This record gives sequence, C-alpha cells and structure tokens, in this order.
Amino acid sequence: MTLPFLIHRRTVLGALAALSSGVAAAQGKPETLRIGLQKSSTLTTILRTRGTLEQLLAPLNVKVSWHEFTSGLPLLEALNLGNIDVSADVADTVPVFAQAAGANLTFVAQESPSPAAQAIVVRADSPIKTVADLKGKKIGFAKAAGVHFLLIAALEKSGLTFKDIEPAYLTPADGRAAFERGAIDAWVVWDPFLAAVQKQSAVRVLADGRELASYQRYYLAGTPYAKARPDVLGVFFHELQKAGAWVKQSPKDAAALLAPVWGLDAGVIELANSRRSYEVRAVVPTALAEQQRIADAFLAEKLLPRRVNALDVPLFKPGA
Repeated sequence: MTLPFLIHRRTVLGALAALSSGVAAAQGKPETLRIGLQKSSTLTTILRTRGTLEQLLAPLNVKVSWHEFTSGLPLLEALNLGNIDVSADVADTVPVFAQAAGANLTFVAQESPSPAAQAIVVRADSPIKTVADLKGKKIGFAKAAGVHFLLIAALEKSGLTFKDIEPAYLTPADGRAAFERGAIDAWVVWDPFLAAVQKQSAVRVLADGRELASYQRYYLAGTPYAKARPDVLGVFFHELQKAGAWVKQSPKDAAALLAPVWGLDAGVIELANSRRSYEVRAVVPTALAEQQRIADAFLAEKLLPRRVNALDVPLFKPGA
C-alpha cells in the first residue's frame, strides 16, 4: 500500500471522525418541545396517543412533553409566558384576546370552518324558544372561547346586546354541572362537550354557528420558537394534516382511539368529529377576515382593552 494512499485514507478518516464529533457536540442534550392542549384538541390528542411526534422528532434530537389546559385562554397565557412552545388548536376568538394583551405569537396552522361544532343549548323543557328569549337570562360559557363570539353574534342577530344577558364564565366541566342543576338558563359550548350533553341529556339547540360564526381553530407557537425551530414546526404541521385526514376517512377507528383517552362514549366522539372539518391548512392573510370581525365585536362590547389588527401577527409557512 503506497504512502500517499495511507495519508489520504488517514485524512479522510480524521475528517469523518471530526465531523462525527462535531455532530455529537452539536446535538448535546436533547431539546424538549412543550405542547399545550385541551380536551377538545382532537388531532393533537391523536398524535400524543400514538407517540407520532416522539418518533419523528427523535432524529432532530427533540423530545416532547404534553401539558393539558381546561380552556384556550390560559393555554395561550402559558404560551406567551414561555411555559410552553406550541399550542394545539384553540378557538378563533382566543388569539384575539392574546393579541390584545400583546402576546408574541405566530400562527402555525388553521382548521377550516366547523360552524355546527358549537351551539347554544337549553334544557328540553325550558320555556326559552328563541335567542331573543335569552334577554335577562343567565348564560354559561367559557370566556374568550369561540362560543363567546357565537353568543355575541346570535344576540346581535336577535336585536340584543351582551348587556341584555347575565354572563356566567364557566369551564366546560363547570358549565355542564351548572346547566344540569338549573343554575344557568342556557349553555354555549363546543364539541365534544356539545355532543356529550346532546347524547346524555334532554336538550334543545337554540342556534349553532351556521350563518353566525364559522369557528376556525388555530394552532400557534411562541414567535421566538417559530423562528428558532421551523423544522420542528414543519413536522408538527404535516402530522396534523395527516391526522385530520385519517379522522375523516376512518371515523369509527378515530372514535375508538379517543374514547378511552377522553373517557367518553365512542358514539359521542363520532358525533362530535362529524361536525369538525379537521382540514389543517396554512394560515394566509385572506383567511383572517373573520378574526377581524371577532376583534371588532369584542371591542364594541368593551371586552378588549384596545383595537386589534388581525393581520398584525406572523404566519408560519410550511416548507419555506
């Protein structure tokens, strides 16, 4: 074996060893992607249950931790404080409140409209027959949730304002309990809680989101994280799309997967999933028109501290 060949071989091996060492050093301690979600976060719950992200992000030296919240507003507060990196789907109203509070957020994805997935319900024997009959009544709902805007829009269409009702800000669990014991006259809620009360109690729907509120749900990230790890967000985005397509193509399988996780009957989940689009898409400025209507409605009701420009938020571009 000639000397030049040995020198060349040693040089190549040395370079490979140095490269390997550099990669190992660069990897170091695994990073953790902290994801916040709610019980209604269907697609993220599927990814969590299957361990999908853990498998796909391991080659990027990224681990995943999951953090559950009772509603969207505290979830985005945690995101803004840097306690989580990514938020699973929240109702379209929630980012409006976050923007008004000066949160540094990036829109990662949007689910196309699912207007029938939220509704105003009353007990079957209630004397309330129309939305106009809600005047002077006590109505339970989660503050800043999509149902908050649905209620405002429904009242306005019936010639009422938010001041004409008595609001009771309640989490879905507390709202269900208050509704069933008669402590509130009506309840405004979203799926799967809506499907559960429809299947398990005698209720009537006064109005759902059709022709009132399109109900588009958003996935968000803290802007510093979105800038630092677009590769991770790209994996997250594409897996959400795949999970959404699977739910619509295999509704019974999806319900069977989610039933033990959520502690709900599979029939309830299948009904709820039938009303959600689960079409995950990139957020573009033209798709934010309703966000501005939501912001203006909340400002008019003096529920926001300042005017919000719905377009004044960074948009993640998958594959960019």
